[in-house]
Order: sequence, then C-alpha cells, then structure tokens
Amino acid sequence: MKKLRIVRLEKSEEGLIGILLIDGKVDCFTLQPDENDVHFSIPVGNYLCKRFHGKKWIDTFEILVKGHTSLLFHALNTEDQSEGCIGLGETVGYLGSKRAIFSSGKAFFDFMSKLKDETELNLVIVDCF
Repeated sequence: MKKLRIVRLEKSEEGLIGILLIDGKVDCFTLQPDENDVHFSIPVGNYLCKRFHGKKWIDTFEILVKGHTSLLFHALNTEDQSEGCIGLGETVGYLGSKRAIFSSGKAFFDFMSKLKDETELNLVIVDCF
C-alpha cells in the first residue's frame, strides 16, 4: 500500500495549501478548505483512502473520514471548488484575488497514473503552522 503524506504549509481564509508526498517523495501541491469554510476541513490525522468511482469523478480516491462521505482527491483551482475535498496542483499563485493552485488537471492525471494499480492508500495529514 502506498503511503501519502500531506504537509500543510499555509493557512488562510482562502484555504490550506500544502505539499503531497508519495512514499516520501514530493509529488505536488494541495489545496483544502480551512476550518472556517462552509465545507468540512479534514483534520490532522491518519486516514485510509479507497478507490472511488462516481459520476463527476469517474476514477479517484475517497478519504475515509468518520461521519463524512465523498471526500475525494480531484482537480480544482480555488477553495470554493473543493466542497471539502483535496485539490492537487503543480503550482501555487492567485486567481484574481483568490489563493489558488494551477495545472490541477495535469497534477491529478499524474497522481492517478502513479497510483493506477492501487486500490487503497494510507494518508497522513500534518500541519506545519
């Protein structure tokens, strides 16, 4: 089972920006909602992720958090697109006045390609702020 680690580096009203490591190697940036967002913010902790097939996100991984469903990895640019999920991107910047991640579609495609043979993942989320 592959081991994922998200190290959250930046906290603002525009979300939590971090880096994703796969088996100890930096893979991409992440963007999640902060705890003040209208959507759920995944707390620091250790989580099991399982392969997920849905209508909007045909093939991804769901982060299993007690009391919540459909917390997924997927492509997005800004916190308001997350709906509690974790977005993946290649770079960080601003989209207008909002903090954002970019090349998200490519980062998500690369993520799924690296994990194409996996059905379950171990995810650890930590804060550095």
